[in-house]
Amino acid sequence: MYSIETRSLTKSFGDVLAVNDISFSVKQGEIFGFLGPNGAGKSTTMMILTSLLKPTSGHALISGFDVTSNPKQVRENIGYVQQESTVDEYLTGRENLLLQAKLNHIPKNEINKRIDEVLELIELVDKQDQAVVTYSGGMRKRLDIAGGLLHHPKVLFLDEPTVGLDIQTRRKIWEYIKKIHTEFEMTIFVSTHYMEEADQLCDRVGIIDNGKIQIIDSPENMKNAMGNEVISIVLDSEKNHDSFVSEIKKIEFVKKINQDGSKLTLFASNGTEVIPKIFQISSEFGIKIQSISLTQPTLDDVFISYTGHEIRDDDSGFDRKREHAKMKRLRA
Repeated sequence: MYSIETRSLTKSFGDVLAVNDISFSVKQGEIFGFLGPNGAGKSTTMMILTSLLKPTSGHALISGFDVTSNPKQVRENIGYVQQESTVDEYLTGRENLLLQAKLNHIPKNEINKRIDEVLELIELVDKQDQAVVTYSGGMRKRLDIAGGLLHHPKVLFLDEPTVGLDIQTRRKIWEYIKKIHTEFEMTIFVSTHYMEEADQLCDRVGIIDNGKIQIIDSPENMKNAMGNEVISIVLDSEKNHDSFVSEIKKIEFVKKINQDGSKLTLFASNGTEVIPKIFQISSEFGIKIQSISLTQPTLDDVFISYTGHEIRDDDSGFDRKREHAKMKRLRA
């Protein structure tokens, strides 16, 4: 059974196509990641899936309910944790959760039990009576996530759950997400532009760029498909290297080459045999190699392979601006 299904989902804002005819499904109990830069369409897709934004065309189902025709049922079945913290910093941690419980219409006789439950889960029991203004960024994010769990949703949406946090705190949040997944046996949909986050957390990942899904698979399968090794080459100039690249493509063990100016990324097997041949070809063409390295493939390499560029860590993307404007209208 699928917790999330989309069919030819499209969303445009005027002439800008933010989500471009995407179709995918997420299995019940799966942690599914949407990996891409800001402005790729991640947040727009998530807002459609959480019924906060209507698609231009196509369909989306959450636990069998259509997001357009059954938004109330969709919201009853989901938890949604935005990138920006929504907790009130002048209330205590427990008071914030009490407010969330009332907004989610949790039965009065269940409220304290559920708050105790999530506070224990996110390890904030000893801080529950302190004002949130005293909390660290990681503690606030844990409280945000706790608020999304109170009504026991079937599907939890996490929009860039660790953005702006240091790497140690980020890894701690990953531990809590895994713990929540095990404890509640729920489906979790995560959007992120952090490669390591997608690799560490997700059962499957969809790479999205410019509103279009490029590939969906497990991180392990994606990396294995690239070849056993990645050879990165930096040439000494950006002059035309087409003939040089064409000759390298003829090497037996080279599966694919991506070129970005004077930088080449090769996906290959038997790298120790390929590299000497590269030097031989560069000598024949009179091309100087500035640097060359051999590594194991990562999700960064997968992303480059399918999009032709590195991920853009830029918060000024259209997708994020549009989301902010939409959320302001919703809160008004």
